[in-house]
Amino acid sequence: MSSPSFRERLVWEPATGEILDQTRRYFMLRPDGFMGMFKRLDGPTRIAALEALEASIFEGGSDSARAYRAMGGEGADLARIVAATAPQLGWGTWEVTIEPDRLFVAVRNSPFAEGYGPSDIPVCAPMRGMVRAVATLVFDKPAVARETACAAMGAPLCTFEARPA
Repeated sequence: MSSPSFRERLVWEPATGEILDQTRRYFMLRPDGFMGMFKRLDGPTRIAALEALEASIFEGGSDSARAYRAMGGEGADLARIVAATAPQLGWGTWEVTIEPDRLFVAVRNSPFAEGYGPSDIPVCAPMRGMVRAVATLVFDKPAVARETACAAMGAPLCTFEARPA
């Protein structure tokens, strides 16, 4: 018997205004409203804010990834679970490829790129943070991640590469 999907695990608590996956709380927010904040910042502040968001998602995403690993997701299985969860979160569709020292992720329909609109820099910092979190667990050592293409910059999809640090 397979584990319940992310959506099946969610508990909606209208009395307290919470959406929970075990102890992890989620909330819904339109991508244009969220990413519009970054568009309103000057260049250096925007870059610093996106880097801070990446670091924050890495921390929270690591917690989620550890929970997925506890459900039986080691290595490629962990990456598969994250890829299957991403569309349930509204994070587009993910295709993951793992090599001995690199993890690649291709994302179609990024809500962050769409919410931001045209950009001269990659804007999918939350995904970069989650890719780094997954790579850290897949390689069992600290990892670095970068966005190698971004739909907000005109690419057909967003792509990421992570490797051990």
